[in-house]
Amino acid sequence: MNTALLSQAANEARGLAMDAVHKCSSGHLGLPLGAADVGAVLFGHSLQCDPADPKWLNRDRFILSAGHGSMFLYSWLHLSGYDLPLDQVKNFRVLHSQTPGHPEFHETPGVESTTGPLGQGIGNAVGYALSGKMAAAKYNTADHKIIDNHVITLAGDGCLQEGVAREAVAFAAHNQLDNLILIFDSNDVTLDAMAKVTQSEDTQALYTALGWDAVTIDGHDLDAVAKAIESAKQTDNGKPKIIIAKTIIGKGIPEVAGTAKGHGEGGAKFVDAAKKGLGIPEGTHFYVSDEVKSYFSDLAAKRSAAHAEWQKGFDAWAAANPALAKELDAARNGSLSAEELLKAIPEYPAEGKAATRNSGGEILNHIAAAVPHLITGSADLFGSTKNYLKDGGDFSATNPTGRNIWFGIREHAMGAICNGIAYDGLFLGSCATFLVFADYCRPSIRIAALAKLPVTYIFTHDSVGVGEDGPTHQPVETVSGLRVIPNLDVIRPGDAEEAAAAFAAAFSRQDGPTLLALSRQDLPHQGIASATTRREGTLKGAYVLVKETAALEAIVIATGSEVQWAVEGAKGKPGVRVVSMPCMERFDRQSQSYKDEVLPAACTKRIAIEAGVTGLWWKYVGTQGQVIGIDRFGISAPGNIVFKELGITAEAVAQALA
Repeated sequence: MNTALLSQAANEARGLAMDAVHKCSSGHLGLPLGAADVGAVLFGHSLQCDPADPKWLNRDRFILSAGHGSMFLYSWLHLSGYDLPLDQVKNFRVLHSQTPGHPEFHETPGVESTTGPLGQGIGNAVGYALSGKMAAAKYNTADHKIIDNHVITLAGDGCLQEGVAREAVAFAAHNQLDNLILIFDSNDVTLDAMAKVTQSEDTQALYTALGWDAVTIDGHDLDAVAKAIESAKQTDNGKPKIIIAKTIIGKGIPEVAGTAKGHGEGGAKFVDAAKKGLGIPEGTHFYVSDEVKSYFSDLAAKRSAAHAEWQKGFDAWAAANPALAKELDAARNGSLSAEELLKAIPEYPAEGKAATRNSGGEILNHIAAAVPHLITGSADLFGSTKNYLKDGGDFSATNPTGRNIWFGIREHAMGAICNGIAYDGLFLGSCATFLVFADYCRPSIRIAALAKLPVTYIFTHDSVGVGEDGPTHQPVETVSGLRVIPNLDVIRPGDAEEAAAAFAAAFSRQDGPTLLALSRQDLPHQGIASATTRREGTLKGAYVLVKETAALEAIVIATGSEVQWAVEGAKGKPGVRVVSMPCMERFDRQSQSYKDEVLPAACTKRIAIEAGVTGLWWKYVGTQGQVIGIDRFGISAPGNIVFKELGITAEAVAQALA
């Protein structure tokens, strides 16, 4: 390792960060300056990567959990040869640039996950590490080791303080994810004050107790950083690794270095003098020396050569294992359509009843048989959420190919870990809990929607039908609260056939997450319409379940368990149409002609019914319509009594139609 050259590169990376933040008068200088030496070792020596192919299968995954320090990542991606030109670095935080305020997946080559909300990146890194362990066990053979990499995340005090991180690191230790390396930028500062104001734990002792290997080093000593990373990579002892790198926040700007003022852009006004002190030529901006350019150019060539050598082994593996190669290719590049997935799901009887959580469990197993890279997990609720894959095995340190993940009571980390799995793109991840606990993992769900990740949430106990558990477990506001998240499809099926289409829609979607809201109580099969009608209609978000037999007078719109009340309440009324709307978002994406066909504008007498808050339904019923719902918290009693007490009944529908 050329320590002198990398020290120079670290200072020039500091200069890039200073100029970028100063130019836009916005951003965070503390981490890019304080952790620059760590960056120099990672991007200039230790990372197994190929900047010419940011998605190389066997690359090390680097996640900047402390996403506010985005100029750290942008500087090093640019310097090390990723397709991030200097003009993009100059356009930091500028509209439509590849250098947004916080790193965004899909936007910048080399960015492995969307980070910014603190702690999320740690959860994502755990998901990446889980995916890597599972992939290595699934695809490596005795003759060919095609997956042999590490997941490295850089985090600060803020990340470690967040509950999602604490959940995730406990999960990582329990599952012995020793391919995970967490570098803690330990500078003793948080945004408002010195870290001692809000924390006093011994990080090394804490992580050791959790089951991690922990070491504390001088984060400005390049040799110490390199040695710690190398040791972490070479030690396969069943323990994830934390490197506690003691650093000086804002290093290079004496006026703010080592203080809370060094966290943000407070030091930007001192950059001219600071750059001079770092040896950057006076009067230059966004300066990179020829020596640093040459070093990284040579390194990029070496990395590409190493990648090419690996490719020879991969090609030999693919030739020797065509079935595995085909499966891996399908996992990385292909997906079955909803229509193809539906072919794998037998139709249900026209009569009978089933809770959609139960039919959902059956459906999931049918899909899993057709999609071998589908995996699932639950927050200590497999017995209730019914999403366990029979014969799939349980993921663990001793069985890394197990398709069922036991997350424990860690909903937020569960969401962040599933995001990491989705970012990696080798497995199709899903997870489950009770719907009312969606708020425990809502930040992760939001990021999945923002980053367009194909994660499926199988959330059960979807209404006041939960019954005796009472208002703490009755999600009256939750479904609508989730529907307002952009790019999240929320599907609440009304029977088993709608559930079949809901699962098919979720596991075929590639441009965002889907949440399935499933019932605990039995729901009647709506054999009044064919299975094909219900399945195809669900894929479109809404459809005519019961067509009027006389001139259209009124439309009843329902979803989930309330479809049965809509059908019952409309009986004997030939001029009434019943529309099942399991997914508002999918319906809203349909053509205007289809929407008009289902909800003709000429029919203004409309009633919507859902066992939840009423606000979102008014756009479908209009000002002359009526919404039967629950704009209050629930009550503790058997489910059928709760529905009756709160007015969610067929009688209420019939009365509204009178």
